[in-house]
Amino acid sequence: MAQQSSVQTGSNQNTKNQTLSRGLVLLMAISCGLVVANLYYNQPLLADIGRSFGVDAQHVGIISMLTQIGYAMGLFLFIPLGDIRERRKLIVILLIAVGFSLIGVAAAQSLAWMYAASLAVGITTVAAQIIIPLAAQLAEPHERGRIIGSVMSGLLIGILLARTVSGWVGELFGWRTMFGLAAVLMFGLAYVLRRQLPLSPPDIKLSYPGLIRSIGRLIVEQRTLREAALIGAFMFASFSVFWTSLTFFMESPSYEYGSGIAGMFGIVGVVGAAAATVIGRLADRIKPSSMVGFMIVICLLSFLSFWLIGSWIWGLIAGVILLDLGVQGSQVANQTRIYSMLPEARSRINTVFMVSVFIGGAIGSTLGGYAWSEWGWSGVCFTGGGLAFVALLIWTGHRLSGIQK
Repeated sequence: MAQQSSVQTGSNQNTKNQTLSRGLVLLMAISCGLVVANLYYNQPLLADIGRSFGVDAQHVGIISMLTQIGYAMGLFLFIPLGDIRERRKLIVILLIAVGFSLIGVAAAQSLAWMYAASLAVGITTVAAQIIIPLAAQLAEPHERGRIIGSVMSGLLIGILLARTVSGWVGELFGWRTMFGLAAVLMFGLAYVLRRQLPLSPPDIKLSYPGLIRSIGRLIVEQRTLREAALIGAFMFASFSVFWTSLTFFMESPSYEYGSGIAGMFGIVGVVGAAAATVIGRLADRIKPSSMVGFMIVICLLSFLSFWLIGSWIWGLIAGVILLDLGVQGSQVANQTRIYSMLPEARSRINTVFMVSVFIGGAIGSTLGGYAWSEWGWSGVCFTGGGLAFVALLIWTGHRLSGIQK
């Protein structure tokens, strides 16, 4: 067994040295962006979808919530398999599955159907979270932050541009067309990755029940993982509060714009998201935990900007840049911390972190729709800022208790 482990380790090292080219990193980044975009196409289209089914903002906001909940479920069910199954095959299977789920959304004939199909999209849109640990595995330790930052830039830009693309496609051709196009993209991406990704044999031999049980042990034993997961959850909740509510704010008397303009703010957010590569490089040199605290403060400043000057377009633009820089920067710094902990458990560590993040996103999506319905834009700003402030309290509390990672 020891000899087998040694052979496998040598094989993995050779794979690392031979296959992590700049082109492969770029392909991984683009793939992550295209895959994760499936979760966000619906946000600029919520008002249009609501009109199609004759429901208000609170009810249509559940679509975004179910997508996020489904994503958390998919992370828990499928991502741990990356530690015990060949990753390329797993990625391709998931891409095909999400393609069929997107067809279900495009064909939805009732709100209940839409809810079910959106949940299915979330459950199957998890391939990006297998690609990211794969990139971390292939990277040398001294450049892991840079590689993670590069791949995360693609993922984050995908999150933001998804809103831009879906907003314009929805305005020009209708919301169903967007989901049909997304399905075609997933089938095409499955073909490309099947040909281009390297084989990635598992690092350990473990049964699926044992794999799931080991996740609980990781949560209990790894204090840094618990802190990163909690901060990630509250930060992404604040992020989702804003983006779920933006389309309603843009259609309000303050602006009176359609879904296309709401989606255009995704382009603005790319400025912040593109900094993920720089943050990853800094995380290779500066203590990542310090970077996390700084990014939380930037997120708080974004909601202050939304509240004070969000009624002016330039104030909204400034806030979007700060929000995306703060939220995505904190996520890259946290992932740099946790991926350096236990190399043989990166997929399970990623499961804990990302399940927490997207549970936070689901809660934030729901709170965003509720805050807008009950208190308007000021309620959205205070809700999102309050969630980021809780993240700051968690970060401060762990620093005061003497945790230094």
